[in-house]
Amino acid sequence: MMRTILHVDMNNFYASVECLYRPEIRNYPVAVAGDPLNRHGIILAKNMIAKKLGVKTGEAIWQAKLKAPNLVTVPPDFKKYLRFSRLARGILYDYTDQIEAFGLDENWCDVTGSLELFGSGYAIAEQIRQRVKDELGVTVSIGVSFNKIFAKLGSDYKKPDAITMISNNNFKNIVWPLPAGNLLYVGRATERKLRNLGIVTIGGIAKCQVDVLTRLLGKWGEVLWLFANGKDSAPVRKIDESAVVKSIGNGTTTPRDLTTEEDVKLVFTVLAESVAARLRDYGLKCTGVQIMVRDSSLYYMTRQSKLDKPTYLSSDILAGAMELFNLNYDWRRPVRALALSGINLVTEHSGIELSLFDDPQQDVIKEKLAHTVDGLRKRFGHNVVLRASVLLDNRLTGFNPKEEHTIHPVSYFR
Repeated sequence: MMRTILHVDMNNFYASVECLYRPEIRNYPVAVAGDPLNRHGIILAKNMIAKKLGVKTGEAIWQAKLKAPNLVTVPPDFKKYLRFSRLARGILYDYTDQIEAFGLDENWCDVTGSLELFGSGYAIAEQIRQRVKDELGVTVSIGVSFNKIFAKLGSDYKKPDAITMISNNNFKNIVWPLPAGNLLYVGRATERKLRNLGIVTIGGIAKCQVDVLTRLLGKWGEVLWLFANGKDSAPVRKIDESAVVKSIGNGTTTPRDLTTEEDVKLVFTVLAESVAARLRDYGLKCTGVQIMVRDSSLYYMTRQSKLDKPTYLSSDILAGAMELFNLNYDWRRPVRALALSGINLVTEHSGIELSLFDDPQQDVIKEKLAHTVDGLRKRFGHNVVLRASVLLDNRLTGFNPKEEHTIHPVSYFR
């Protein structure tokens, strides 16, 4: 039996939510952006008006304002976005319990078992589209297809507030002419390699010999060939809100360039505190850490490593981050931005293999202390308990990334 899968993408999500709270700006170009005074002046999201004027995610505010002089910028508020994400998912649960989140603003839904109750896949998509618009005040674009990859391409095909049906009969006409970069997991480097081979469309990937792609891209060559030919068979996994999270991370562009290991450790200390607290909020532990380092020339690198044991303690996460940094950064240039994530998450009560040299009681004491600090901060504010080290340079450490946390979607293949 052929599946019926929807991919529901909330249009211009962050900017749309901000316009709901500030209706006076909805007819202007709007962008959610960081603080330009602290060099966080990057466009995180924009509304459709700004998009039509050429404003792009990731560019600096000053660049965006050259294209849209009357651009309204607002700071991000992830509490709002989490709330609307959960409300939207609540609507989806009225049609199926097979829902897989891919970030805060995207969800796959397998409605194969709901067709007799609610009608065709297109009919269900239309009901969802209208309900989200009426009940939440934001719009969605929905792709309807027989696999997850094509459903996602469908939600991107026509925006905003639209539905695109990609079937076994029409996918060659709709999908194959699209740029190769539109296919999930074809990033810039892969797109460049394909272009060097003369492949610029998804159809070009589909028609290429698998062994040619494998020689060029390794195992990903075959994966992308399967995607392009509509042979993706990955299931839509039932996941709750906690399982949406594959990694929990925070990053910051520092108000001054970092020139010493001590500077870096100060910033990583604040980031590790935030990541650890968020892990505890979710009842999760990380089994690895990942860092991102961007230097003053805007060159960046990411590195990750496995931890000795699952943890949600900031001291463990900080130690892992500093070890990665010291092993991989050569200090050719000062550091301008850092990010830190706890990765490969497990539930906090997952069984772990203990070393003969571990003292589990010490971990229990540290975890109880961490939860006590969480309780104090929730009651009296974040700054009621701080590490002494963060007072050494308040300009570097005077931010609370926990309130601006980033949640990364689970891997497609997990």
